[in-house]
Amino acid sequence: MYEFDPHLHCIASGHGTTHTITDLAKQAREQHLSMIGLTDHGPATMHSGRVSYFRNLKYAPKNRCGVEILYGVELNILDYKGNIDLDYETLESLDYAIISMHPQNIRPGSTEENTFAYVNAMKHPKVKIVGHCDDTKYPVDYQALVLAAKHYGVVLELNNSSLSPEGYRGDTRSNARSILYWCRYYRHPIVLSSDSHGKENVGDFRYAIELIKEDEFPEELILNTSTKRFKSFIEA
Repeated sequence: MYEFDPHLHCIASGHGTTHTITDLAKQAREQHLSMIGLTDHGPATMHSGRVSYFRNLKYAPKNRCGVEILYGVELNILDYKGNIDLDYETLESLDYAIISMHPQNIRPGSTEENTFAYVNAMKHPKVKIVGHCDDTKYPVDYQALVLAAKHYGVVLELNNSSLSPEGYRGDTRSNARSILYWCRYYRHPIVLSSDSHGKENVGDFRYAIELIKEDEFPEELILNTSTKRFKSFIEA
């Protein structure tokens, strides 16, 4: 049903995983995915890849083990102005970028501050996904966020890791439902992601799918159903 996973991390993200890009590709093949997106953490994350790592990804193979690979980054939003942790030139060499908030880089602000930071960060033309904005530590105005995403050509992700019982972002189901509500209201797509750190959860969307079914979210608004559609979206 779903052809790709757009939010994955390998050994370059730190966090203790030892799995390589090839390990992720092999696991994706076993999960019958035709494409994955490698999105290691930006350099502001401790022990993650440096700028040179991301600059060299343009030379990496675009196909491993029969799986197409897009090379991106999960950028850190650094302040409420929406500043991010990679320069314009480096981002231009990547397929796309995810923007996210992490406590080690930005303290949780008010709903207005957090929303403003996301909206400003998504103005960069390489930013195509808003990562785990369901985090209960970072309240946002989801209606405003979806409207901005629609304006700038960005999608919000439904993060399976957040919805997992082992998730560490609090009980995110209510926030995830708000994302689904406003995306359905404005007919704007979402993307499912595993946010897998290592190979264990590549292509695992079980909790996201459960919520989608409960809320009867339209299948045509889920980008994972077509690699061609997703690639057209990020290239627009």
